[in-house]
Amino acid sequence: MLQSRIYTFLVGFTHCVFFQVSCSSSEFSLDGDYLLGGLFPVHEVVQSTIMLSPEAVECKRHIFSRSGYQMLQVMRFAVEEINNSTNLLPNVSLGYEIFDHCSETKNFPSVFNLISEKGLLKPKEKLNSHQPKIIALTGPYGSTRTLTVAPLVTMDLIPWVQYGAGSDQLNDKLQYPTFIRTIPSNKDLIQMIIRIIQWFGWNWVAFLGGPDNYSEDGLRLFYEYTRNTGICLAYQDIIRIGGNHNQTLKNINMLNINVVVIFALTVYAENILKAAIANNVRDKVWIASQTWSMSPQLPREPGIQKIGKVIGITERLLSLPGFDKFIYKLKATTDKDNNSNALVQGNVFNQECNECPSLTAKEIINENPTFSFAIYAAIYTIAHALHKVLQCDANECRKNTTFKPYMLLGEMKKLEFPLNGRTVKYDINGNPTVSYAVVQWHTETNPPRTEMVGTYDTYPEITFSINNSLMPWRNNTFVPFSNCSVECREGYSRKQEGFHACCFQCKKCPQNTYVDYSRDPYTCYPCAESEWSDEGSTTCKIRSVVYLQFTEITSIVVIFFTSCLITLLIFIFCLFAFNYNTPVVRSAGGNMCFLMLASLTMSSISVFFFFGPPTSADCILRDFIFSFFFTICLSCLTVRSFQIVCVFKMAAEFPKLHSLWVKHNGQWLFILFSSFLHFISCVLWATVSPDHPVRDSITFNDQTMLICERRNTVTISIVLFISWFLGFLCISFSYIGRDLPKSYNEAKPITFSLLMYYLSWISYFTMYLTFQSKYVLLLNALAQITSIYGILLSYFIPKSYIMLFQPKKNTAAYFQTSIQNYTQTLSRS
Repeated sequence: MLQSRIYTFLVGFTHCVFFQVSCSSSEFSLDGDYLLGGLFPVHEVVQSTIMLSPEAVECKRHIFSRSGYQMLQVMRFAVEEINNSTNLLPNVSLGYEIFDHCSETKNFPSVFNLISEKGLLKPKEKLNSHQPKIIALTGPYGSTRTLTVAPLVTMDLIPWVQYGAGSDQLNDKLQYPTFIRTIPSNKDLIQMIIRIIQWFGWNWVAFLGGPDNYSEDGLRLFYEYTRNTGICLAYQDIIRIGGNHNQTLKNINMLNINVVVIFALTVYAENILKAAIANNVRDKVWIASQTWSMSPQLPREPGIQKIGKVIGITERLLSLPGFDKFIYKLKATTDKDNNSNALVQGNVFNQECNECPSLTAKEIINENPTFSFAIYAAIYTIAHALHKVLQCDANECRKNTTFKPYMLLGEMKKLEFPLNGRTVKYDINGNPTVSYAVVQWHTETNPPRTEMVGTYDTYPEITFSINNSLMPWRNNTFVPFSNCSVECREGYSRKQEGFHACCFQCKKCPQNTYVDYSRDPYTCYPCAESEWSDEGSTTCKIRSVVYLQFTEITSIVVIFFTSCLITLLIFIFCLFAFNYNTPVVRSAGGNMCFLMLASLTMSSISVFFFFGPPTSADCILRDFIFSFFFTICLSCLTVRSFQIVCVFKMAAEFPKLHSLWVKHNGQWLFILFSSFLHFISCVLWATVSPDHPVRDSITFNDQTMLICERRNTVTISIVLFISWFLGFLCISFSYIGRDLPKSYNEAKPITFSLLMYYLSWISYFTMYLTFQSKYVLLLNALAQITSIYGILLSYFIPKSYIMLFQPKKNTAAYFQTSIQNYTQTLSRS
């Protein structure tokens, strides 16, 4: 309904005479079996005026465009080439109806002419009943003009093969179901511009566009595709005819932007570049969109070489074989017939060109060739689709085949054919494969020229490259700088300043962190627990896992001495058992000696839990076993020291106390009480926040130490206090009994063994608190072995030596003599 109203409204203000023109120009129309429609900007309305009533524009009254006239000739050339071919459409001739399309909103009569049937428009006609004048359309030039006429063309499902509209909106197949284009969309163009910017490491750019859909679409896509790329759009503006370009250029200089993208039609690009010349803008890099990159006039502007370097994007294939010959032939014919005015015949609406006859063949050939291949490919696409629909073979086509224009669409979408060394094919949205070239202007030469310096292709795979050796700054030490901030050195993260992400300060990443520029240059990521890094790192290194291994030399030595110790203890245990009834064993404590030796043997076993990766059981048993059984031994030594003092010195002074001690086996009660008390403290230590294995990645950057963490200092303090207090009592009693008979005097051996005990553990705790290494654990094991060896060497070895090598001293008579000598000494004193 809405579309019908559009038709009715536009027909209402359009005169029927527009569709009843009997005369036509030889260049604008050609009869044929099937007609193609063409819309080209032979003239351009530079600045439209606001009309109070609907009015169609007469293009011949506006500015002549040589580029648009060249486009028209490319279509004519393609049609003539197809008609002369014996393979594509053997017995079929193509004709065309071409109109000058110079305005964005006032060229509807031309479109009505093309979609009409015998000069009539029937908005309510069923689709299958309507046969428009043309079977397919190409043009007009420009996205805004295309979007303006789109509802009229797509209503009748006329195949629309566009050569000059890149807007991404046209990919919407619900609104534009018949739209196919032979130039890449703005999406591809913007993506290539971004690749150029990234190639040279720029991130601080300006984007200038015209007041049209083409530039608006390009800006939207530029915003979308630069997200998360590190590129910042520092400035954007719209170039208008007669606008304040001086302020635009002043803003660009003020922001220190050295790369400017001009995504606009030629007329707007020309305005801003002329303003840049007038304002003495220097040393910028101007990135030209496809529309003006091959403009033949702009590189010739006086002073253009001073504003900097121009890098443009254009189609790879620009020249068409045979086109030059076609133009020379055309001009030879028209020049011959010029006097008869055969070229332009009367007042044909928007099919007139008064300036065209005066152009030379060279002027036409040298015009901007950017869209030549796109137009050429558009006509060939229609011809190949028609070839399929008419079921053509090598000799003829079935001309009597009845079809509607929309039937060509299905064949167009399936096409894939070679054309001048390129493969023409379309994706699901009707977009072609991309084959772009990066060109640079050489404005310093006379005449100016362009040089291809890079390529971008999407078929058969995406490839992009620029030959840096061809760039204008190849002999300099650096590429032109256009960044908000200087790039951070390796190992430094960015700290954003202000609104733009590419404006930042650099911050060195601390230890055990790294910056991954491909992931996020603004974050120092922590290394994993099993990794480490120095300050200012971009990667993490694997930590070496450190613990006391059984195979290390130091571990083997400790294990060897521990094994010897256990063997020696067992040997002495057997020796004492064999000499159980001798005075030496009796004086050493009798049965108590066996408890001491058994306790020392069990204490020695704890050393084996220091080697290998620690487990929870290792962390508990390595100290629990030693502490408990060694404390039993200390309890025995304490009782032994007290008993000797009690017999020789306290029995006479405190007979009742001595009697009670002997009667109730005070020595065993003391050992049982102290051992039980210590056992309870050890159990508390092992159950209330016990030591547990941890991976220490803090002490050393490059190492992960497998250690046992002490979590409860209170319980371990109680355990140590009991052991050390017993040792203190033992030394005290030994000191009191230092003048006892030699055979019973244990002061020196006990004092020596306990001094070794205290010194070894003081050394260990000192190293534990001041030095961090896996060998601190080795010192812990050594402290345990030293404590055991101290008692063994000072207390048991001398007695074993007597039993083995001095049996005379292991007699009752020898001990009696010793006691008598002690009594005589006391009586003299």
